[in-house]
This record gives sequence, structure tokens and C-alpha cells, in this order.
Amino acid sequence: MTHNPCSALLTAALDMATRGWPVFPLRPGDKRPALHGEERCPGDGDCSGGHRKWEQRATTDPDRIRRAWAAGPFNIGIATGPAGLIVVDLDMPKQTKGSTDTPSGVTTFEALCERAGQAVPTTFRTRTASGGQHLYFTAPDGVRLANSAGRLGKLIDTRAWGGYVVAAGSTTDAGTYETVSGSVAAPLPEWLHTILKPAPARSTGPLRLPAVSGSRAALSALEAECAVVSMAPDKQRNTTLNRCAFKVGRFVAWGDIPRHVVEEAFQGAGEGRGLTAAECRATIHSALNSSIRKARPREAA
Repeated sequence: MTHNPCSALLTAALDMATRGWPVFPLRPGDKRPALHGEERCPGDGDCSGGHRKWEQRATTDPDRIRRAWAAGPFNIGIATGPAGLIVVDLDMPKQTKGSTDTPSGVTTFEALCERAGQAVPTTFRTRTASGGQHLYFTAPDGVRLANSAGRLGKLIDTRAWGGYVVAAGSTTDAGTYETVSGSVAAPLPEWLHTILKPAPARSTGPLRLPAVSGSRAALSALEAECAVVSMAPDKQRNTTLNRCAFKVGRFVAWGDIPRHVVEEAFQGAGEGRGLTAAECRATIHSALNSSIRKARPREAA
């Protein structure tokens, strides 16, 4: 009997839908959505009231799914937010020279569980085409988590509102997505939820710095740069801390402000943005040393 990829993918898409997980078509053999973008929106059908993105157009309606997958062997995307899912994506390191010792996301996640004194959760789990894994969890009631990158560890991302995952049964040039264990998605463990939930809103008031003698320009620069750190995007927190501390370092070199005051201020800003104390200390120390070493005389600055 000839294998019919459209039929197999349709069956897999319908299986996801019966679990209550809205699906949408991805390009054949690819991980990108197959739906039209806003610039090519025809303004009819689902989009008759305005362009609707893949997260809004994902569906559990079997008739709509059959019509979509009858048009071609589309891979399957699961809209994790509308599905009420938090999917932990355990990735594989990129294979480059010297990367053989880099731990995978699976190894890092197991280490995270061990440090937390928790067993590796048993839940619906799939293997990705690259050899990584997806762990599916149901989101706590009334909770609307967003995607995250690296919050649980290196090579560990999560997909929730605003994200999607490639479902089991889909195939790319790298391989096939397959279910490897579990039959249902377990509730997201509370200890993982604690790590993933957003940090409390940061104060928008003026940054309070220690009362010290020093030039007004130095204190103004320190306050401004700490504010930049406090608003840094997740993926740029450490880079931003390094850049901002470097900028203020020249005032330390000129004797306008004590180094320990600058270190304490940036340490608070960095930890408040979610960096660990050790990360902050190392980054601030390196940035200030470099800035002080490279600082030009005040009259030449």
C-alpha cells in the first residue's frame, strides 16, 4: 500500500484537535506557518473582519482541519496559548567545532530538576527532528504565561501565548517529530511555574542611589544607565549591563564617583532585572576594569 503523507498528517492534526489543542498548517517539510501574512491578506473568510494571525486562526474544528490538509501535506503547528499549554523546548547544541562538550537542553533540564530537589516530570513528551524534546504541560487556571528563552537554562525555551510548537507526525529535512512517552499533558509543576511567572512590575519612579559626594554628571549618568539596565529585554540583560557599566566607568577613572557606589547601583539594577548575583558581579567587574583602563583624560573625552 502506498503511503499517503496527506492522510497521515491529517490524522495527526485531528488527534491534536481531539485533545483540545488548536492546530494550523505549517509549510510542507518546514516549521514556518503556511498561512498568508498581513501584507497578502485577502480580507475574506477568517479575515473578513481584519487580518487574523496563525494564533487566532488555529482551530479544533475537524471540518476546517480536513479542508486545510486536503490541500497538501502540511506539517502541523499547535498554538500553545489557545491550547492552554506550556511546552518546555529542550534543544540540542549546534554542531560546531569544539561544541562536543556542550550539554543539551535535556541534560540541563535534568540538572535543574536535581538542583530543585524534584523528579523529572512525567508528561506527554515528543522528540523533535533535531533530537531535542518537547515536554507538554497544561497551564494553571487563569494564568497567561508568555514565551521564554533561556529562563530555565541554556538551550531551554518555553512556548505559551504568542508561540507554537511543531506537532508529532510532522517531518522536516532533519527528521520526524515523534511521541516518545506519556499520553496526556500533566499540569505545570508549581516549582516550574514559580520560575516562569513574570517578575513583579518594576517601579517606574526615579532610581534611588546612595547619597555620596561626586559630580552631578556622574550621578546623573549612573541613574540613567541603571534605568536602561532595569528595562533591558530578556535576551540582552547581561549585554546591556556590561555596556551601561562601561559607560559609567570613565567617571570612576576621573575620580568623580567611588567605584563601590557604581558597583552597588548596577548590582541592584542587574539583579532586579533577573540576572543572578554572580552574573552581575562578574559583568560589572569586567566592564569597569575595561572602562577605567581605556578611559581618556577628561579634557580629551
